Amino acid sequence: MPILQKITKENVFCNYCHASKLVTDEVTGEIACSNCGYVILENTEERGREHRLISDTGDTARTGPGLTLKRHDQGLNTVIGIQNKDAVGKPLSSKTTQMFDRLRKWDSRSQTKNSADRNLRFALQEFDKVQSKLGLSDTVIERASLFYRKAIERNLIRGRTVKSIAAACLYASCRDLGHNRTLIEIANQFLINRKEIARAYRILFRELGFVVSIADPIKSITKIASKMNVSEKTIRKAVQILDAAQDARITAGKNPEIIAATVIYAASIITGESMSQTAIAEAAGTSTVSIRNRIQEFKAKLGLFSTIN
Repeated sequence: MPILQKITKENVFCNYCHASKLVTDEVTGEIACSNCGYVILENTEERGREHRLISDTGDTARTGPGLTLKRHDQGLNTVIGIQNKDAVGKPLSSKTTQMFDRLRKWDSRSQTKNSADRNLRFALQEFDKVQSKLGLSDTVIERASLFYRKAIERNLIRGRTVKSIAAACLYASCRDLGHNRTLIEIANQFLINRKEIARAYRILFRELGFVVSIADPIKSITKIASKMNVSEKTIRKAVQILDAAQDARITAGKNPEIIAATVIYAASIITGESMSQTAIAEAAGTSTVSIRNRIQEFKAKLGLFSTIN
């Protein structure tokens, strides 16, 4: 049988003037009467947030910084600082400095116990380098780190380079969260071959069972147009052509970068804005042959490009 306990609320009164309005000083920790000023209680317990800076993140929460997949230890391990100074700011003695150098070395070695931990640490460092260059958010890097950890659990790293798997995880994260980043852009940042990333991505797609959304060519239109300073009139015309092509179902299974480059080139011809296929192909990361092939298909099935030679 459950036991019920009745909790009663008692009012506190001043011992001198018997007033019930009390004031709490958060600085000194004193509870005083607002009428006569008599101090009823000293050194009360602080129940608010702790304003002591725990880390360099600027977070003043009592629990400190949260867990993150961007670090190999998820932010749980402590880090010994590199400044050889005490709490007052005075430099340490030579003997103490040598002792802390050894502690830092063993602390770094203890965090990577095997080759898998070292590979994970290296991959997360690569993610951190590429994040600012590609303009990616922390959410994308968190998702890529999760994919890489799953690849380690499935033992997919063995026999393959760390950079290829890391780049494939980053590309999968961009596809999953709707960020328009191509394999060529990621390959240029990781300094590896595009085919190597594509091969690793196919393995991850098959083994991890990725469910990725189809890339929208409209995002590619915006990206290519910003690189080439295309006018707003041409962009609107390109979107109209793209809508007509999607209604005719001739964009299914095609590279969104090539489709975007094709509609931008067609729109520039219609609006009279002089743009070469070579410049558009370079901005889209594709070839002029692909653009010409798509143009011929659009002319045959849509009949919108009779003025294009």
